Parts: sequence; structure tokens; C-alpha cells
Amino acid sequence: MRCALALLLTIVLCGAAPSALHAAEPLRIYLDADRSSAQESTTAIERGIKTALAEVHNTLLGRPVELTVLDHRGNAMRSLANLKAAAADPNMLAVYCGLHSPPVLTNLSFINDSGILLLNPWAAAGPITRPKSGPNWVFRLSVDDTKAGKVIINRAIAQRGFTRPALLLEKTGWGFSNEKIMVNALAAHGASPAVTKLFNWGISVPAAKIMLRDVVTAGADVIIFVGNAPEGIVFCQAMLELSPALRRPIISHWGITGGDFPHVITPALRAQLDIEFLQTRFSFLNIRDNALARQVFAKATALFADVATPEDITAPTGFVHAYDLTRLLIEATKQVELAGKTPENIAAIRQQTKHALEHLHAPVQGLIKTYTHPFTPYSPDAPDAHEALGAQDLTFGQYGRHNEIILIP
Repeated sequence: MRCALALLLTIVLCGAAPSALHAAEPLRIYLDADRSSAQESTTAIERGIKTALAEVHNTLLGRPVELTVLDHRGNAMRSLANLKAAAADPNMLAVYCGLHSPPVLTNLSFINDSGILLLNPWAAAGPITRPKSGPNWVFRLSVDDTKAGKVIINRAIAQRGFTRPALLLEKTGWGFSNEKIMVNALAAHGASPAVTKLFNWGISVPAAKIMLRDVVTAGADVIIFVGNAPEGIVFCQAMLELSPALRRPIISHWGITGGDFPHVITPALRAQLDIEFLQTRFSFLNIRDNALARQVFAKATALFADVATPEDITAPTGFVHAYDLTRLLIEATKQVELAGKTPENIAAIRQQTKHALEHLHAPVQGLIKTYTHPFTPYSPDAPDAHEALGAQDLTFGQYGRHNEIILIP
């Protein structure tokens, strides 16, 4: 007994025991998102990650994996604190972000300088994956505004025949980046905004109503909306207070689908509006001939007690993008080479995983499509290197007659 105790003491003093225990600890994945005003999108992303991980028995690199969800409440400083906590975790493999672009844009230098593998299944601002210099640790499988802005403008001008669009944009980095892209896209069609209006988060219905009247006075025939669910709700409520003759069609970015928009702007209210929004090309409503989608939905119903029908998957694109992105992460970890039984440095594992994402050997089947070399090494001369989706993956949807149903052609 004394010999055993002496041996254990020797191991502890030499540092071997802590290393062995450290090696047995779970790897951790973090989700840093808004669980306050965008709970639906955060839950969707969380569930997409968990569903994909469940397919590999919640194990990566021979170690169990845990998902930790942090709430930044849409605040960039709170997000920075969360990122610092994740960076200090010796078992952190990756961090997912959520719906909001501003927290990622504000903290992009910290993310890249710290070597945080940041996986983006929602936030759409173009600069997120395009640093002007230095390393790029952000990988996106989502809408990319450098393409989305052009697609939205093309929808308004070329497909629906509008000629005088008004830009109604949230006053954030996301809104400003969309303004530049959309103005350039309009110029390519020989057009310009009838008017551009910027709004702050938390705008009131009376203030929104004044903006809408200004839009009508400017002669706009359609509204291009870039904002999230809370502000989308307010502007629709304000629109409904106008007489039908003053109401304008709305072509929205997909931010309105990340919250409780369909519960507040009910089917009866939506019947009085002309509103559609950007989406990616997949719907759980159309999975009869898609074996993987049927398997994923069955797994989701087994994991989450409140999911029984496709309509129960709220903010569905968050689920879909997070699932596909996690599948890519899983495939990347298969290419990471571990040095036998020696405990690995987590920073080295992240570096190898980043390299593997940029050089995936095999195609990966996802819900949206099969991904063949979705990412490549980034440089300013290869601005789409960390973008898994392109313009061809984008379409437009509408809410159906039931609250949560999103109809995609």
C-alpha cells in the first residue's frame, strides 16, 4: 500500500497524472449566441449540432464531446467575454456563433489572433470570413451577404419587376455591409434606391410607421428589409396600421426567421401583407425522396421530445446549417493525426482541424447538398475560400398557413 502511494505521489509530482486525467476529459464545443431575443435560432443551431454529433455517438478524436451554450444577448462585449472563456478552456475544439453578425465582426481580430476555430451556421455579414490580413479561423456554411445582397436585388428587379426599391436596414455592421452591396447590385441593373432608411434595434411601432410613410412618399414600390425578427415584427405591425393603398411588398433578408416572427405576425395578419424572405435550398417538408433527411428527422424526433413533425423544427435553416457544418467538422477530425497515446495540445488539434477543413479528402453528404472541397486555404485573393454555400444555393420562402411552416419552392 505504501509503495502504491509513493508511486502515485511520484506520478503527481512529475506531472504525469494531471496529463493523463486531462487526456480523458471531454472535448468541448461552444455555441456563443443570443438566447434572449433570438432564442429560436439559437435552439435550432444547438439541435442541429447535437443531431450530427449523435450520429458519431458524441465522440470525436476518441474522446467524448460536450456542447456548452453561452448567451451573449446580442451584445459584442458579452460575446468577447464568452470567447475569452472558451479560449481559456484547455479542451475547447471549436466555437459556433449564432444569428447576429455584429458580435462576430467586432471580435474578429480576437478570434483569429487566438486561433479559435469559429464555425458559422447563420451570421451573414460578408467581412466575417474575409480578414484583410492575418490568419482566417472562421468557416461559414450559411448565407453570405456578398452574394445574398445581389440575389435579393435580382429578385426584386429582374424576377418581380419592381423599379424603385427602398432599403430598410438595421443600423449595424450587418446593415451597412448590405447597403454597400445592394447599392452596387442596383447600379448593375441601372437603378438606385428610392430611399435608404436605417433603424436601431428596439425601434417602436410609431417610429417605424414614420419611416414607412417616408418610403411611400419617396415613391418606392417595394421594401428591401435587412433586420431580425424583433424589428421585422415592429415594421409589419406598423405596415398593418397603414391603409392597404400605402402598404408595400417586402422582400426580406432571412433574419426575421430566427425569432418569434411567425407567432406574432400570425397567418391572419400575414394574409394582409406581401412578404417573402431569403432561404437556402432545403426543407424538411420535402424529404420523401431524401434518405439522409428522413434519417436526420428521425434522429431529431428521438432526441427532442417536442419534435414530432417538420413544423416543430423552428428556425429550420439554423438546424440545417448547423447539422451540415457539424458533419464537415466530424469529417475534418477524421484527418487529424494524433501522436499515439500522448496527450495532445488542443491548439495543435485545432490547427490540424482547420487545415483538414481546408483540405477535406472525401465528399460529405449534407442536407442542402453534397460538399466536395467546400473550403480551401484563405487569402484576400480567394475571398470565398471559407464559404461552403454560393448563390446557387439560395432561394426565397414564405410562411405558410400554420405558424412555423416555411414554404420553399
